Amino acid sequence: MNYTLHQLRIFVKVCEVQSITKASEALFLTQPAVSIQLKKLQDEFEIPLTEVIGRQLYVTDFGKQIWQLAVDILEKVDKIEAATDQYKGILTGHLKIASASTGKYVIPYFLTDFLRTYPGVTISIDVTNKTKVVESLQENSIDFAMVSVVPKNLSLECVPLIKNELHLVAATNYPNLPKRMSAKKLGEHTLIFREEGSATRAAMKTFLNQNQVQVRRSMQLTSNEAVKQAVRAGLGLSIMPLIGIRSELLLDNLKIVPMKKLPIITQWNLAYGVGKKLSPAGKALIDYIQEHKEAISKVHFE
Repeated sequence: MNYTLHQLRIFVKVCEVQSITKASEALFLTQPAVSIQLKKLQDEFEIPLTEVIGRQLYVTDFGKQIWQLAVDILEKVDKIEAATDQYKGILTGHLKIASASTGKYVIPYFLTDFLRTYPGVTISIDVTNKTKVVESLQENSIDFAMVSVVPKNLSLECVPLIKNELHLVAATNYPNLPKRMSAKKLGEHTLIFREEGSATRAAMKTFLNQNQVQVRRSMQLTSNEAVKQAVRAGLGLSIMPLIGIRSELLLDNLKIVPMKKLPIITQWNLAYGVGKKLSPAGKALIDYIQEHKEAISKVHFE
């Protein structure tokens, strides 16, 4: 067997995303380069690792076994490299963070100076909805999760960062809005929701149910940015995290509509599994955030 670590890394990424195109984008390689290395790896095995049906790439049962073994090998290699760097007095490592979509407005501010302090550490952030973040935690495929609602079915260590406020929002020029919205009046407007699996959607649905708002017309969109643009265009109203609309409020493109029992307030947390063996880089990140979070919050979020 003459396969290389480079080939294993490419194979693992192809398995993760089920696509040579997406793997090449994630690895900053050309598609032909990924295809060549994948073929060289396949040549080392008599049994197929992947198969293409139609235009979709699938990992075979044998390929899934090799995939898991490759992940184990690469994790050990990373630990060897980290141990070597530690011995030389250099903190290195790669951290994976899955963030609920609105968390993208928060987490970068807690990473910027950390990465300047430890230039040997790299971080990747997967921005998605809450359901997929929770799945990543359950599968232990990430180091940390950025969540505003802590899953009750998981045992997690949480580092609280900043509060998360959700307000009723409308376009500044939205017509016929009362000075203070009532549950009855809110039901007369088109309400714009995030997709299923979003923590913001869940909070909005809970609020509407608790206040007996009768939803007559609604839209569903798959990102905070899409919801924000729809509200800004006057298509309807939505309950949105304040952190994601600060610029629009300053530019007077959106406005907060006062309503009883709003804002909804939750807490942004950096979470990881109880008992998880953090790498030196992971421990350093937690220590850094614990020490500096108040100063970061004061500078960027107050």
